Amino acid sequence: MTLNQLKYAIAISKENSLNDAAKKLFISQPSLTGAMHALEDELGFDIFIRSKNGITLTTKGTEFIGYARAVVEQYDILDAKYVSKTNIKKHFSVSMQHYSFAVKAFIELVKQYGYDEYEFEAHETTTHEIIDNVKNQKSELGLLYINDFNKRVLLKVLSEAGLYFEPLFDCGIYVYICKKNPLAAKKLKSGEPITFEELDDYPCLVFDQKEYNSAYYAEEVLSTHQYKQMIRANDRATMINLMKGVNGYTLCSGILCGDLNGKDYCAIRLDTNERMTIGYIARNSSIISEIGQKYIEEIKKYESNILE
Repeated sequence: MTLNQLKYAIAISKENSLNDAAKKLFISQPSLTGAMHALEDELGFDIFIRSKNGITLTTKGTEFIGYARAVVEQYDILDAKYVSKTNIKKHFSVSMQHYSFAVKAFIELVKQYGYDEYEFEAHETTTHEIIDNVKNQKSELGLLYINDFNKRVLLKVLSEAGLYFEPLFDCGIYVYICKKNPLAAKKLKSGEPITFEELDDYPCLVFDQKEYNSAYYAEEVLSTHQYKQMIRANDRATMINLMKGVNGYTLCSGILCGDLNGKDYCAIRLDTNERMTIGYIARNSSIISEIGQKYIEEIKKYESNILE
């Protein structure tokens, strides 16, 4: 296995085409094909599935490309520092469920480190993709929650992926709604929690988990409750608009960031004893980078924002 072979494999995975990758690499397609066959023979498995529609990664290939990217990135950093003496930017990426405090912590991180040394990526995405991104080293860290219901399944999935879950803080369950919702006005005035019976008149808004719409992968707690009305959405902006437009609600941790959440929305305690634990996932075999540790520190600051 050579460094060039790793670079070739990464290029093919980006282009999904041997021909396009060969052009980007300035080599002939037969040479690229030969290099990949030699690499796959050495590894003992196929990295790519070749078809008339193009090139796609196998399951093992996806994992391999994640490690290959890490190796090539570290090599480029060593080369820039000690050989070519050039400046090369480090990379930090985090994947997260749709938490405004996680985005706010990321913003603070970017402000502190700036763009001179680092390239940043933040992915608000599905639970399954968060796990995949960390497993395949597309992201160094992932932010998600576990509770009594999904704990056994998710911890098993993480273990099989070579990942671990580190708790950050425990939270109660809150109903996140627009202040114009009649139920919000009533509860803000009385200070009482919201019951499930009171929520029956309003649609529950949940984040679409694509083909992984299992209750265990749900971003919202109490995913097995029989909701009378439900709307799936795939981004936070749509969710916010639905809260205003159809008086929808979602269930959340209650950790709010006023400057990101806006003053038109509020979190009101749900009448339940259920709790959730928010934490981060990382690879078993990796050491969290300095900037990764700093991001975790920024996340921990929001523990004081937990509503109880």
